[in-house]
Amino acid sequence: MLDITLCRRDPDRIRRSAIRRGSDPSFVDEILRLDERYRLALTDLETKKAEKNRLSAEIAKASDRAAAAATLRPQIAALDGEIASLDALAKSLAPDSPESPLRELLVQSPNLVDESTPDGADASANVLLRTWGRPRDFTFTPRPHWEIGERLGILDFERAAKLSGSRFAVLRGLGARLSRALAQFFLDRAAARGYIEIAPPYLVTQQTMWRTGQLTKFSDAMFADLEAGLYLIPTAEVPLTALHGDEILDGTSLPIRYAAYSSCFRKEAGAAGKDTRGLIRQHQFEKVELVRIERPEESFAALEAMTADAAALLEQLELPYRVLSLCAGDLGFNAAKTYDLEVWLPSSNEYREISSCSNCTDFQARRSQIRWRRDAKAKPELAHTLNGSGLAIGRTLLAVLENYQQEDGSVIVPEALRPYVGADRITAAE
Repeated sequence: MLDITLCRRDPDRIRRSAIRRGSDPSFVDEILRLDERYRLALTDLETKKAEKNRLSAEIAKASDRAAAAATLRPQIAALDGEIASLDALAKSLAPDSPESPLRELLVQSPNLVDESTPDGADASANVLLRTWGRPRDFTFTPRPHWEIGERLGILDFERAAKLSGSRFAVLRGLGARLSRALAQFFLDRAAARGYIEIAPPYLVTQQTMWRTGQLTKFSDAMFADLEAGLYLIPTAEVPLTALHGDEILDGTSLPIRYAAYSSCFRKEAGAAGKDTRGLIRQHQFEKVELVRIERPEESFAALEAMTADAAALLEQLELPYRVLSLCAGDLGFNAAKTYDLEVWLPSSNEYREISSCSNCTDFQARRSQIRWRRDAKAKPELAHTLNGSGLAIGRTLLAVLENYQQEDGSVIVPEALRPYVGADRITAAE
């Protein structure tokens, strides 16, 4: 949600951000037009109230109050009607009124792009920052993860389709254990880095979804029970970020760092024909999510730290990856700046996203009213919120299968996972 004060003070900054995202900036003019009507209504309202007060004072001071009242009360009655109309108009246009067209524009507008975010129209303009690890040289043609998993008997897409339709998977035996091992491994590493583990609800209210910016432009991607007013979370970012909504936090409590393992649910309505095989794009998938609530002046340093936290997991699993800074045209609705981590998949000879770490600045905090005080007497300020995957379980599992596959069809378990899996190799015999 955009800041109306910023819109008034520096509308050109918002226009520049919209243009960098590839959007039409004319909505800024409409915001200013509606805001001018709102402020004019407030001014006229105060003028009419002052006039009413003046006439009432004249009656009170008159030597013949009855005569003065008889003369002035028709004017006061007319002013009452004008005051009621102006008050209704001001409330209908107020930026904090739920039904206000001005508020609707503020909430439908994406976050401001940070100056450090590179320019560009789409993913082709994303900037490569660094790579880690060297993709393995195979002496055989590497198989895709779905073929590896089905041959080993640890992935079953056919029975999953029988149960639930397309874009689902059943994990069996060491496949299920590997998935659980990854979740525990990620949570343990998050705890070691100062993240507090949270087990959140998977069903949240419409207000919770709205507060984290999930419903503004992505409602068609969500599974929901509209009669109950509950939505299945697309990511644990939603409950973790909204956890401190309508709260004023003590400055000494910041930063707050949370980690949560959860199932995530997405319709993938815009993904028809994309990644139809395997675990890349599922309606239900598991992920460990990292969320931070930060002081504004520390949030961009926190983004670097969060990205490093996610990258360290890939390094400990010895999976080659690269880090990209997303260009303005490829940013998500809530984000001011985003880094993507992409893991190497040998079967397709390419890097694919496994984590996205974003600084949402005060955008979600404004919707959720997550505020903090620098000291007991200080005025409350909006906090900054950040989120990132640490990591996506299914995509990490498929990366392990592909990068650690052997010519005989078995898969070596990464050394860091062996204490969790209880095995050093996955074979068909298992």
